[in-house]
Amino acid sequence: MTARTQAVLKALGDTPRRLTEITRGSPVDALTRRPSAGEWSAAEIVNHLRANAGVWGSTIARMLAEDDPTIRYVSPRGIMKKPEYQCGFAEALARFSADRKNLLATLKPLPGSGWSRSATFTGVSAKRSRATVLDYAENIASHEALHIVQVEALFG
Repeated sequence: MTARTQAVLKALGDTPRRLTEITRGSPVDALTRRPSAGEWSAAEIVNHLRANAGVWGSTIARMLAEDDPTIRYVSPRGIMKKPEYQCGFAEALARFSADRKNLLATLKPLPGSGWSRSATFTGVSAKRSRATVLDYAENIASHEALHIVQVEALFG
């Protein structure tokens, strides 16, 4: 396992723990209250992270299951509007944590060749036309790091 893959696994594993630590003891209304117009509550942030991790995690699963698939880009923001991503903070964090355990169980045993499996992406919002499993895992981790800072600003 490379230092790069170890760093990604650590970051992915840390996100649910960090969200739990930052929000521990916070009243339910504080977790669902938007700090100001146009900003997300902690519950909305976690539901957003769930949507992103779900979309990107299923992309990773497809890259691992298929040889060099072509995948149409799907916006996690559109997925976030579905009812299953409209739950309260505690439920969202529990689901996020369970989903994260599953993703880590998939990624941890991968050999180097698994991390380098790739796909071609199509669609207007595709940021790049080719990406690897490692690219997607890093995207999840870096995206979550930005939102951890956002939650820390709400409760830190």
